[in-house]
Amino acid sequence: MHNANPRPATFRNAGPLSGTVKVPGDKSISHRSLMLSALAVGESRITGLLEGEDVLATAAAMRAMGASIERIGDGCWTVHGVGVGGLMQPAAALDMGNSGTSTRLLMGLVASHRLTATFIGDASLSKRPMGRVIDPLSLMGAEFTASPGGTLPLMVRGLVPAIPIQFRLPVASAQVKSAVLLAGLNAPGITEVIEPIPTRDHSERMLRGFGADLSIETDIKGVRHIRLVGEAELKPQTIEVPGDPSSAAFPIVAALITPGSEVTVTHVGMNPTRTGIYKMLEVMGAELTYTNQREVGGEPVADITARYSVLRGIEVPPEVAPSMIDEFPVFFVAASMAQGRTITSGLDELRVKESDRLALMAAGLKAIGARVEERADGLVIDGSGGEPLEGGATVNSALDHRIAMSFAVAGQHCYHGVTVDDVSPIATSFPTFESIIEALKA
Repeated sequence: MHNANPRPATFRNAGPLSGTVKVPGDKSISHRSLMLSALAVGESRITGLLEGEDVLATAAAMRAMGASIERIGDGCWTVHGVGVGGLMQPAAALDMGNSGTSTRLLMGLVASHRLTATFIGDASLSKRPMGRVIDPLSLMGAEFTASPGGTLPLMVRGLVPAIPIQFRLPVASAQVKSAVLLAGLNAPGITEVIEPIPTRDHSERMLRGFGADLSIETDIKGVRHIRLVGEAELKPQTIEVPGDPSSAAFPIVAALITPGSEVTVTHVGMNPTRTGIYKMLEVMGAELTYTNQREVGGEPVADITARYSVLRGIEVPPEVAPSMIDEFPVFFVAASMAQGRTITSGLDELRVKESDRLALMAAGLKAIGARVEERADGLVIDGSGGEPLEGGATVNSALDHRIAMSFAVAGQHCYHGVTVDDVSPIATSFPTFESIIEALKA
């Protein structure tokens, strides 16, 4: 996959990184805050919203279905909602760009409304499987017409009243869980999602915050039973979106691998379902300190300071994967510069993200001099012992923002610059990434 107008960029070692930065708002929370505000009756106010392309696609879709959404300042937005059940027929296809989260969650919303919506997206999104969401939503009565392989373009015809279901997640997926719960908002009775492996819980926290009747029970086997009472009445909220822990991982890993560096990232979301990368980096020997710990809108938040550290290779337990699934690309960069061997497994999900992240990271790391073995469900990486990698190559990001940022970070500790073939996709999640890295070099 390639962009018709790629913007290549080269990233080089420029000595220690230092300074204090703030990363954009959490992408997962930004999507959900717009959607639930659009389903509340009255005006919600959101500050710290991530203004990347993915989240703007969600805003455009909710506008197209009747919500009034207005940007009133930097990261500050107001939303006048239409109420649960009040979404209207969009006049045109909903263009999701590159956003898998927008697509899957909005499919859930549409599934229990009396409307028909067509979802389209870019070349990358149009290859991603939607069957995992189509299956449970079909059980609730929605009808789907998808492209071959269950991909976009795709048409959803919602059913009212939708059928509440009990659904056991076959794969650990916060998106599937959220899609079913969002559909359940406008279904009579109780919709239950059974989650054998915990995934990020922003939807549950935010649904409760908006006034939905949602309960969570964990059985003796550690399986979560999430029950939502349908035909909900959501109340407007004031939401402060914390900094995205996935985005924060990039400047933090850059500091950990670059000798002499010390970087602080402020106001980072520390939801325990999202902090696997930080726990694993600490196991590797990373010097991370957490200050100013507090709670913002039901989500834990802290400032994180990272100092250059001698990292050691580890074996990452597969059960940690859901809490760091988006951060594995930059984690692989850290592992490539550690002492000894890092082994990862249980990462099949990385093959169906914005790209096949296992294959791309393996190929790119090898190109810049790392020793990597690609396995079916993970990578085995023999680190450089803290020495810089060779660099000097151009890597293929395949329109994947996290691949592009990971190799930009790798370039901070290579003998020769690392060129990313196209950095334009970074705007989907972290529009200020390049300016933040430059500021830390200064």
